[in-house]
Amino acid sequence: MSDDEADPELLELLRQSLGLGKKKGNEAPETKVLQNARWIFDNSIDVALDPRQTKAAAETIWQQIQQKQYSTSTWSEHELHPKAKDESTVDFIFTMDLLNFSFWSEEKEESKRFGIDYHGRKWTGYWSLVAALQRALDDGIPITSPDFWLNEEEFTEDLLRHVFRSTSDEEIPLIKERFHCMREAGQILDEKFDGSFINCIYDANKSAAALVNLLADEFPCFRDEGNFDGRTVRFYKRAQILVADLWACFDGESYGEFNDIEKITMFAGMRPFQLKYFFVSLI
Repeated sequence: MSDDEADPELLELLRQSLGLGKKKGNEAPETKVLQNARWIFDNSIDVALDPRQTKAAAETIWQQIQQKQYSTSTWSEHELHPKAKDESTVDFIFTMDLLNFSFWSEEKEESKRFGIDYHGRKWTGYWSLVAALQRALDDGIPITSPDFWLNEEEFTEDLLRHVFRSTSDEEIPLIKERFHCMREAGQILDEKFDGSFINCIYDANKSAAALVNLLADEFPCFRDEGNFDGRTVRFYKRAQILVADLWACFDGESYGEFNDIEKITMFAGMRPFQLKYFFVSLI
């Protein structure tokens, strides 16, 4: 955006301050992730999407979903995902998605890569995170309890290293950053949400978009934004994943009931771009 162009968000704030137009409180929450993605699509030069191939890829994925009968119930079918439909599972999902980033290994040999030994097998990638959390809970470590993250004597960086102890010499990436995210999130929950992420869900009032925005606004670890051509663009990958996980785990009910779940988008991770390349839709 050039200096002589009006910023639509600033104009809207000005209108609201003057009592003009709709009040923000009466508008349905929007994450603006999809709008930002469309703006990038419309203004990108070096990379483009083939609309025809993208549509064909979407049809293929949809057919696979129908054939394999994939639904919200599929989430709980995996052996590592929690089965209880209670507050402890909400805490588990919050912790899981707070730490759901960067599992990339520099090791060429798979045997040397970071992995978690749990239930008689080695787990890697995202599943190594889930396995490590389950193993810690089995060992009596309340790793998914936000109040535990505030205990400076018991919850230490060394303890977190123990939780993520690997089957190889390679450590889980960004252990210091993960520790910081947990400590910071625990403090924010304690100061603003009476120590419980469930209060964030209540504040969102059954709106998926509102919960995504709350996560991004209140928790720096969930605020993944970038700058494209002078404009801030939102991705909110893990915030959206968290909402989607709640929805799937609770089958759209209880803590997973959202009246606008369709506002959650495909997440800006590595896999979608690999799929786009596979389907020849990324140019």
